[in-house]
Amino acid sequence: MTMTPPANKWIIAFTVMFPTLMVIVDTSIVNVSLDHIRGSLSAGIDEATWSITSYLAANAIIIPMTGWLGRVFGRKRVLNVSIIMFTLSSLFCGLAWNIESLVVFRILQGLAGGSLQPISQSILLETFPPHQHGTAMAVFGIGIMFGPIIGPVLGGWITDNWTWHWIFYINIPVGIVSVMLSHVFIEDPHYIRNTAMKIDYRGLALLAIGVGCLQMILDRGQRLDWFSSQFILSLGALSLVAIVLFIINESVTEHPIVNLGILKNYSFSLGNIVVFFVVFNLFGSIVLLPVYLQNLMGYTAMLSGLVLMPGGLAALVAMPIAGILISRINPKLIIAIGIALTAYSTYLMSQFNQHADFVTILWPRFYMGFGMGFIMVPLFTLTLSHIRKEEMGNATSIFNLLRNLGGSFGVAFSATLLTRRAQFHQARLVDHLTPFDMNYLWGSHRAADALQLRGFEETLTSQGGLAVMYQKLLKEASMMSFNDVFYFLAALTILMLPLVVSMKYIRHRAPESR
Repeated sequence: MTMTPPANKWIIAFTVMFPTLMVIVDTSIVNVSLDHIRGSLSAGIDEATWSITSYLAANAIIIPMTGWLGRVFGRKRVLNVSIIMFTLSSLFCGLAWNIESLVVFRILQGLAGGSLQPISQSILLETFPPHQHGTAMAVFGIGIMFGPIIGPVLGGWITDNWTWHWIFYINIPVGIVSVMLSHVFIEDPHYIRNTAMKIDYRGLALLAIGVGCLQMILDRGQRLDWFSSQFILSLGALSLVAIVLFIINESVTEHPIVNLGILKNYSFSLGNIVVFFVVFNLFGSIVLLPVYLQNLMGYTAMLSGLVLMPGGLAALVAMPIAGILISRINPKLIIAIGIALTAYSTYLMSQFNQHADFVTILWPRFYMGFGMGFIMVPLFTLTLSHIRKEEMGNATSIFNLLRNLGGSFGVAFSATLLTRRAQFHQARLVDHLTPFDMNYLWGSHRAADALQLRGFEETLTSQGGLAVMYQKLLKEASMMSFNDVFYFLAALTILMLPLVVSMKYIRHRAPESR
């Protein structure tokens, strides 16, 4: 009986990247179509955002259990089922008849899509030899960065030229091709073929409740004013209890859903902390920058997108370079350069004002994109360099969970801090708006004169001048709060350098040719 020879590693890389790219694009493609979706389904903005929240929560639930699913059912089977389920749920999302049905189908889509990324990473790391892990992760990283760049553009074009339904329908041919490729080229290694084990139903339930509730808190907390909301308080208590019980359960059960013992690996734990806070900075700054540009600088959505795009393009350039350098120099040096660039770019953002020109705003995004490209590829390689192949699925699941949670925490924290600091600066600036302050008197008179020249009645110009001054104060308070948050993110990022230096590095050399 002859054995089927293994497929070419680059064919396998394309096979796992194709469906993963589909999922990454789908994560961001819905955001730009939200207004069209809620208008078509007669839903309010708060109801419509549940289509995003439910997807993210389902994603967060399934990611940490991906390694366990691969061990129980076989990784190839989980990969194929995930692609099929994602494709079918995309079809039903496009056919959704009301907002409730869309939310249900988005949950199914999130459950299916969450497992694809950690599975793809573990397959790549096992397919490529250790000395080529940097190259493999560079290829994977390019796909990850390309998704957020093309997603909003593609979603906007499809929605404007067809209808929002087609942002889901385009997944169908991609899913069909992905299943065919996976069926032909992906094979499970001998140590991961349908391992018979008792299913830990208690762990499954606790993981779903704990992580799902946490993701919902992070996504909706700012909108509901955090713990002043009874809903957020209830979710917080439920999440805390479930996560604590989950950790206890996983420590004593014979076949845990997530093997937390892997966190005893010093370098692996440090790598997860670093990726959490690096992505914390990335998503926090990406959320704040368009708000600053549109609210304070008067940019359109299109111009805001043009400012963000160079960051993604720079990362696409940096990742292959990082992949090549990993095999030649210590990856800790590459990560340190990336962290320094990322912190520097965020520091430059903290120096923005209301008169910054386009180029001044564009360059920090370019630096950040290049820095992120230098961080993600070598960090992933360094974090997993000590992990055995048998534990790779579990390790990539934990790594991706921390990366996703880092982004969610970054968005939630940055939005909250921005609001709180704006209130603080407004209260401080108001102290100077008194009739005894000459600058205030001069400014209000100038504003009143300007309103009178524009045709306002003289009886209204005095009050109008005060209103103009107050609007200027609000803008200045908002600008100062943006500066504060960017500065905090820069300081938080630079603190990751000692952790990177403390990680262990084992150099994998290419086998000598004979």
